[in-house]
Amino acid sequence: MKTYDAIVIGAGHNGLTTAAYLARAGLDVVVVERQPYIGGATASRELYPGFTYSNCSYVCSLMRPEIMRDLELPRHGLQVIPYDGGVTMTRDGGYIAGYRNHDQNRREIARHSVRDAEAYDYFGAEVMRYCRFIKTMLLTTPPDPASFKPRDLFGLLDVARRFHRLGEEWMYDTIRFWTMSCADFLDQFFESDLVKGHKAGSSIIGTALGPYSPGSAYVLLHHYMGEVDGSIGSWGFPRGGMGAIPGALAKSFQAHGGEIRTGSTVEQIIVKGGRAVGVALTGGVEVMGKTVVSNLDAKRTFIESMAASDLPAEFVHRVKNFKIRGSSGKVNIALDGLPDFPAIPAGCPGRAGDMHVSDSMEYLERGYDDWKAGMWSRQPYLDITLPSMTDPTMVPPGKHFMSVFVQYVPPHLADGEWDDAKRAAFGKTVIDKIAEFSPNFKDLILHAEIRTPWDLENEVGLTEGNIFQGELTMDQLMFNRPVPGYAQYRSPVPGLYMCGSSTHPGGGVMGAPGANAAREILRDMRIKT
Repeated sequence: MKTYDAIVIGAGHNGLTTAAYLARAGLDVVVVERQPYIGGATASRELYPGFTYSNCSYVCSLMRPEIMRDLELPRHGLQVIPYDGGVTMTRDGGYIAGYRNHDQNRREIARHSVRDAEAYDYFGAEVMRYCRFIKTMLLTTPPDPASFKPRDLFGLLDVARRFHRLGEEWMYDTIRFWTMSCADFLDQFFESDLVKGHKAGSSIIGTALGPYSPGSAYVLLHHYMGEVDGSIGSWGFPRGGMGAIPGALAKSFQAHGGEIRTGSTVEQIIVKGGRAVGVALTGGVEVMGKTVVSNLDAKRTFIESMAASDLPAEFVHRVKNFKIRGSSGKVNIALDGLPDFPAIPAGCPGRAGDMHVSDSMEYLERGYDDWKAGMWSRQPYLDITLPSMTDPTMVPPGKHFMSVFVQYVPPHLADGEWDDAKRAAFGKTVIDKIAEFSPNFKDLILHAEIRTPWDLENEVGLTEGNIFQGELTMDQLMFNRPVPGYAQYRSPVPGLYMCGSSTHPGGGVMGAPGANAAREILRDMRIKT
């Protein structure tokens, strides 16, 4: 029986990133994926004739440019097309737009509050300062504060030096920021409820927090750290749908001799003599390897895919307490034409970017209250995109594809578990809400895919449908992610590593966990990168 140098579980973008780096270093690597297609939460599929759906993730910004260069992803077909702005529609027929152009942004905010337009520069400067501090850590392994290894000591010293360079005032502000709510943070700058509601949407995406919850300010920052073609904070659509990202990663991996096995469900990680030596697939097939790397989240890796006897009891206890609370849903819609949104002026770039329904902090918080009560939000936050306006290759001529990200949607309902009737009712809530802003929208619907947290867990493999594989709160970041003592991509079992978003720096289509994990694996193998 063949023994691979490394087995990677899961062909999501982080798993493929790890695999591509390992293959690039000369290792014999196989990726095993339970679905008949690759991509995980970044997959694209044709679910209606001629339409390419970005099923889960729907925009790109966080993908690290260093990874794109290292793995030559543009040469393997990846092209990210930036869009120029977004817009939030109000329930009274108004709107506020956001632009990539700084002066346009100021003028737009001034329509609602001259004071807020003046505060905009201060807000942007503060966010960018936090981003610069955090971004230097994205492609680094978190130092272990309990370790006396020189590498960890020097890593902690480096963080301390950069923190000290901020100056006394900014040091205090940074410590406050990491634990404060988005509402408190925005209140420092803005007075308009609409301006704050427009900005606050990014603080709740994918997380079981409301805008008034401590820790939600960091989630806002997490979504500001991306870039497209060097433009910081920009977002874009991969040409051909989000599946173009795993597609390019797979080509990079295969160009170095990598092997991908789809339709291969891992039943258990095999441990012999206290070391991970392979995986057992459904049907009795075993694949053996010197190293096993899991792209699954922490709970699916250590609770569902391993025997408890192979792990320390305290570690299992901590993994069980790792917070993975689903809060999101997705509705993907094939349209017979372009829907009209009368509130948005003709020519506004927001039509081709993000269209939000979140016109105040109170609106977002009331939606969060529904989630806490075990209901999907009756007045949901929606992030609506029409990527086919930017990338017509996704649809037949004259048609359009709409992606709708929905917050909040609980993984477990107060009146019982998800079933077909409840899924349809949730989809109706979303479609009815969009129709409030677009009078011709319903008449254009050809097909809709409705995805609840149950679907994200059972189809995509995201525990409770959590898109970040674990909440991005202070107690679950850096050297605490996923659990203290095991934040450097290694596990308690020699030969077993993690590379998914349950590890530092967390979720989003960035590839950083995968690249960091590959670096640590090669370090243990004494292979220079």
